[in-house]
Amino acid sequence: MTVASGIGIKVADEVWIATALLHREHPDAADFAIEEIMQRATEEAGKHPLRPGVYVHVVQHCVANRPPKPGRYRMLYETAPGRRRLFRSGDNYDTARQGAKIVPATEDIPSEYAALLDWYREWARDNEKDRIKNDPLLALRGSGKKLWADEHADEYVRRLREGWE
Repeated sequence: MTVASGIGIKVADEVWIATALLHREHPDAADFAIEEIMQRATEEAGKHPLRPGVYVHVVQHCVANRPPKPGRYRMLYETAPGRRRLFRSGDNYDTARQGAKIVPATEDIPSEYAALLDWYREWARDNEKDRIKNDPLLALRGSGKKLWADEHADEYVRRLREGWE
């Protein structure tokens, strides 16, 4: 990644890029081991050494559903111990991370990675649709509409209240 070669990019953005690249390269994978994210970040760094803060960002600072100590980004989500994926809308997170950064700003990352931001928006939207479709409670939406198909709601309520006095 041109990150280590002198372009000043935040470590958190570097972690997000490595994880986004993994997701894009392995679309069927739900999440990744911390070691896989570290390996991808190392590959992107190329001949430059990986900055020491990358590991702690993958483990703690970028993880939305962990208490902030002190980093409070919401870029990753811990799916299981030692497993991470990109954070997306609808994921639970530690409330102390409310309003924290979820994706890098376009101007903060090398231009060669800018397309990842568009890819992420599409990925997050598609996953949101799948999450809603596969949620057992949300799947019940509209299931009771046949109960009152032959009766207006006001009439139904009036009928229920008959004889209450």
